[in-house]
Amino acid sequence: MKATDARSLHGQVVRELGTRIVGGELKPGDVLPREDTLAESMQVSRNALREALKVLSAKGLIESRPKTGTRVRPMDAWSQLDADVLSWRCATMPTDDFIEKLVEMRELIEPAAAATAAQRRSAAQLAKIDAAYRKMEAAKDSGEWAVADLSFHNAVLHATGNELMISLFSVIESVLGMFFVLSAQTAGDFKYSLPQHHKVLDAIRRNQPEVARKTMQAMIADSRANLAKRRKKSTRKAR
Repeated sequence: MKATDARSLHGQVVRELGTRIVGGELKPGDVLPREDTLAESMQVSRNALREALKVLSAKGLIESRPKTGTRVRPMDAWSQLDADVLSWRCATMPTDDFIEKLVEMRELIEPAAAATAAQRRSAAQLAKIDAAYRKMEAAKDSGEWAVADLSFHNAVLHATGNELMISLFSVIESVLGMFFVLSAQTAGDFKYSLPQHHKVLDAIRRNQPEVARKTMQAMIADSRANLAKRRKKSTRKAR
């Protein structure tokens, strides 16, 4: 499901209620106030509120039942890969917890994607991976680096030729972009992983799937270690 347009009135209501649910202000099992009460408190019409509730219901966050009203559903019922739900989780979850889950997802997907890309990539797809790498090489700051880094991993997933893999990336793209920004800002040298990216590129160019797989695994493990150092420093400062 595509992200809701937050510029519309009902989109603003979706975002506010969704954030309150995902952030834990409204907990599973909680019953929402009556429509007229909730609409008044949010200063919107009942029609706008109803449209918003329909969207949140489609995302699995709430359910309406006769006599019992509208209730927040358990977390395992939520559409966790919905673009909005992911965005709200990223904004409200403890950063370290969210990063750990994202790293786990990357470990499951990206090494296999790199190996598949090394087997299937076309010349045009290889050129896109190479172009993204050149942008990383030329990046002047961590912001430029993060954008180029995201393009690199996007290009690798596209080179698998697997439309399901490509669709998954489009879902997590915004969250992964935030991860790359944080990773670049945490590192002393934001280009520290450039040699590893070059090894992945070279393995895909040479059609070496196992080399591509292992190098991508090492890159993600290195990123995890880098962010773990950040957590330790933050803990020391807090003491």
